[in-house]
Amino acid sequence: MISLAELHIYHRIDREVFARLVTTLMRDPAESLLVIAVWLWLEEKGFSSLISKMSKLSNQMVNVLAREAVSGLNCLESDQVPNVPPNGGMYFTSRLLDRTDMSLLFFYHNRFSTIVGVKNVLNNVCAKIFTDILPLVMGIQVRLNQPIPMASFPHQLFGDVEIVRRAINHVEIPVAGGGDQILQLWGMPVLPKNNLSEDDKTMFLTFSRGFRVTKNEVRGLFTRLYGLDAVADVIMQENISDDAQPLFARLILNSIATVDRMLNGRRIAKFRVNGKHIWARKYERRDV
Repeated sequence: MISLAELHIYHRIDREVFARLVTTLMRDPAESLLVIAVWLWLEEKGFSSLISKMSKLSNQMVNVLAREAVSGLNCLESDQVPNVPPNGGMYFTSRLLDRTDMSLLFFYHNRFSTIVGVKNVLNNVCAKIFTDILPLVMGIQVRLNQPIPMASFPHQLFGDVEIVRRAINHVEIPVAGGGDQILQLWGMPVLPKNNLSEDDKTMFLTFSRGFRVTKNEVRGLFTRLYGLDAVADVIMQENISDDAQPLFARLILNSIATVDRMLNGRRIAKFRVNGKHIWARKYERRDV
């Protein structure tokens, strides 16, 4: 069995840096959750040892890095190309990582991958490892097994997060039948892929009236552009007569990364197949 105490040991450095954000630097707890979720997600994406490196820095520099992470988060809220300064807007983060590919444009071009990745880290890591720190810095009393109320949640991009205060001996993941989960846990923040919903990987396509686009043309176009395994399914407009032209479709992809490749930061992308235009945007479910 993996206990909360063991999780705290594994995430010792993450907890130390988070504590500095919300106590020494007195940064907003809800925003700090998102900031450290961004850093953990970047480590998962291959920007290794980011938090370990910053744990050795001064409080002033950690504060600068947090502000840069917030700037990256702000890029996710707009469809407009960010106003990137000459230093990329993530200058100190890129210096710390010794990477030239880290800038505000990284978040712009990987918008949907970042949103889903940060959301997963927020709910599967941050919601578990800071449950003792948050009530202290927020000055509230929360009983065991009760959720901690967090301002700014539900968040417009990342939704809600349930952070429940647990006893230190609380068991998070049982070993029996959960070998894969244990490997993922101790390789944190590698997260279960099934946390990704179908809607997260779905594009909404529209077609020009008078130019019939078939299901095979849609699948053929996007497999040619993004690989044979890029497309999971194509669902054409339903409930129309056999001789009517579909005007829209849902394109279900196998990877959230392909969504970002298709849009490349834009709200709408335009494609062409056999002389016919296809417009693509991120699918958003509308419950009636």
